Amino acid sequence: MLDGYLLGPDQHNSANAIFCLWMAVGNILGFSAGASGSWHRWFPFLKSRACCEACANLKAAFLVAVVQKIVWHLCRSFSYFVSLLLYVLLRRNNAKEGYEQMSNTKPANSKDTNVEVFSDVPGAVLVNSLTSLRHLPPAMHSVLIVMALSWLSWFPFFLFDTDWMGREVYHGNPKGNASEIKLYDQGVREGAFGLLLNSVVLGVSSFFVEPMCQWMGSRLVWAMSNYTVFACMAATAIISLISVGEYSQGIKHVIGGSAAIRIASLVVFALLGFPLAITYSVPFSVTAELTADSGGLAIGVLNLAIVIPQIVSLGTGQWNALFGGGNMPAFILASFCALAAGIIATLRLPDPDLSSSLKSSGFHFGQ
Repeated sequence: MLDGYLLGPDQHNSANAIFCLWMAVGNILGFSAGASGSWHRWFPFLKSRACCEACANLKAAFLVAVVQKIVWHLCRSFSYFVSLLLYVLLRRNNAKEGYEQMSNTKPANSKDTNVEVFSDVPGAVLVNSLTSLRHLPPAMHSVLIVMALSWLSWFPFFLFDTDWMGREVYHGNPKGNASEIKLYDQGVREGAFGLLLNSVVLGVSSFFVEPMCQWMGSRLVWAMSNYTVFACMAATAIISLISVGEYSQGIKHVIGGSAAIRIASLVVFALLGFPLAITYSVPFSVTAELTADSGGLAIGVLNLAIVIPQIVSLGTGQWNALFGGGNMPAFILASFCALAAGIIATLRLPDPDLSSSLKSSGFHFGQ
């Protein structure tokens, strides 16, 4: 979200919308690659006796990703080199001008014994970020709590969404027989297609965040996004109960998942793109408005409210195992986290005037 600070307070929403849009474009391309099962036909040399169609599809997708990464890093390295060259030239010029100015104003017999040393090692940056919590506005504490609970509700879905489609919607098993493995593979690809729909909704919804914040206020918009996540996570648990219940009764038409269950699952995937667009934009705009004098340090602290829940979410696998396996326990926990985030956002979050920071005059290219 650095672009939000670089563009200035009057174009935060433009920066956030551009960020969400390009993230959605990248996600669409990536998830479309995962949803396709034809990579082994396009790259037949990847398939062998030791590598089946699913293995060849996976290797081809990774190969395309590696090539894309190499091209991207080469372009970025070139831009960094140009930026570094310009930076060095500007520093040399400024240092020369500063030295000449000091020579003209400083007595010849004076000696400067006070030398200020700056520490920019990673440990010092982390310590500065943690100690800066004391200097943040009191309203930021509520923002950090809501942010942490919001991401605690998102990460279980990010970790188990395609596995949920493969196991509990399509009734497959990656360690079962050939039929169960095929069903699981179909479910995972269908989950990737659902994430593609999620990204499409994410990109479209990013353009509606500004008018919603101007109409309802950022506090209610953020709270509404958490209530939406709560409803969707609860819906996944209900879908799991219905799907597993029908399958356990031996209903023949649910082998591979009934059509209604599959459609409902894709609808949940798509609907989650709307609150995700809000989560990617509104918290950063609120933080930028509340901590206008703190700069990027406040954003660094806000990112800790994302990283720490991500680390905590690594234990959701053990949480699922504690209740007998499956993905439903993690999704139920996520729904309660989202509900708590929505309630705290409604009652405790500030509602700053974001008419300036969320006012967008459109996208500007060049001047």
